Amino acid sequence: MTRHEEQGGAAGRARRRPRALRIAGLTLAGALVLGVAAAGWAYRHLSGNITSVDIDSALGDDRPAPAVLTPAATVSADASPLPTGSLNILVLGSDSRSGAANRELGGGDSGEARSDTAMVAHLDAGRTRATVVSIPRDTLVTRPSCPLASGGSTAVAHGAMFNSAYAVGGPVCAVKTAESLTGIRMDHYLEIDFSGFARLVDALGGVDVTTGEDIDDDQSHLHLKAGTHHLDGKRALALARTRHGIGDGSDLGRIGLQQNLVKALLEQIASAGLLTDPARLYRIADAATAGLTADTGLDSLGELTSLGRSLEGLAADRVRTVTMPVVTAPSDPNRVVPEEPEASRLWASLR
Repeated sequence: MTRHEEQGGAAGRARRRPRALRIAGLTLAGALVLGVAAAGWAYRHLSGNITSVDIDSALGDDRPAPAVLTPAATVSADASPLPTGSLNILVLGSDSRSGAANRELGGGDSGEARSDTAMVAHLDAGRTRATVVSIPRDTLVTRPSCPLASGGSTAVAHGAMFNSAYAVGGPVCAVKTAESLTGIRMDHYLEIDFSGFARLVDALGGVDVTTGEDIDDDQSHLHLKAGTHHLDGKRALALARTRHGIGDGSDLGRIGLQQNLVKALLEQIASAGLLTDPARLYRIADAATAGLTADTGLDSLGELTSLGRSLEGLAADRVRTVTMPVVTAPSDPNRVVPEEPEASRLWASLR
C-alpha cells in the first residue's frame, strides 16, 4: 500500500468515526426521548385509569374535624418530604354492575352498585402501624341526608343497612355515613370493583391464603378444603365474597376471610421485588388503577405513589385487623347493630 493510500484510508476512518459517533449520539438521544415519552404516556395512562370523586366539595364543612397533622419528617429518595401524620381511609369493595368484566365476575345485570366490603384503614402517626376495621355491610345505622350529584339530597333513614348508603348516594354518601357512624373524618376514599380486584391478584401472580375450615359455597362457586391455597384473581374474589359456605352464612363469617386476604395481598406485594422489575411493576400498577375510584387527594399516580412511599416502614405483621363490635339487631335477627360501648371505644382509639 502506498503512502497516499494509507493517508486516504486514515482520513476515511477519521471521517467515519465522527459519523459513527453522531449516529450513536442520535440513537441514544432518540432512545432517551422515546423513554421519556413512554414514561409520560405511562404516567398519564395510569392516572387516567383512576375515577375521581370530589368528596370534600360535596360534603363541605358538615363533617368531623380533620386530625391535627404532624410535620412531614420522612424524606424520599428524590429528597421530597413524605407525610407522616395519622390518616383514615374508607376502603370499599363495590359489586359494580358496569362493564362486561364485572358482570362476568358476579356483578349481575342491574345498574345499581352496592358496597360489598367496607373497611376503615387507620394509619398511626409515623405510618409504621395500622389498624383495619371492617364494618359489616348488614349493620343497621342512621343514614344521614346526603347531597346528590344531580342536585338535592337524600332523606335521613333510620335503621338502614350500612351498604345502602353507597346504593342511594354513591361514594359521597358512603363517606358521610361512615363519618356519622364512627365520628371520624375520612381523610381519603378508595374503591375497587370486582374486575379491578381480580386483575390485581392475577398481576401479582396469585395469592396464598390459609382457611381454617372447609368452604363449600355454590353461589360463589368456591369449594376449598381447610388449608393453604394459591388462588388466582377469580377465586380470590370468590373467597372475598363467600358467605353461605362458612359459619352461619352471615356477613360476619366472611369478614375474617377478607381480613386474611388483605394481609396476604400486603405480604405478596411486599415480597414481589417490584422495584427491580419495571415491566411487572407497570402491569401491577395498571391492574391496581384500572378498577379504582379515589377522592381528589389520591386520584393521580403521583399522589398514590407518595402515599405508598410513606408506608415503606409498615410491615404486614404491624397491620391489625378487627371487626367493629356488633350484636344481633333487636328488630331483625338477620341484621346487626353496633355493640356499645365497645364500638364507640374502638372508634375513639383511632381519632
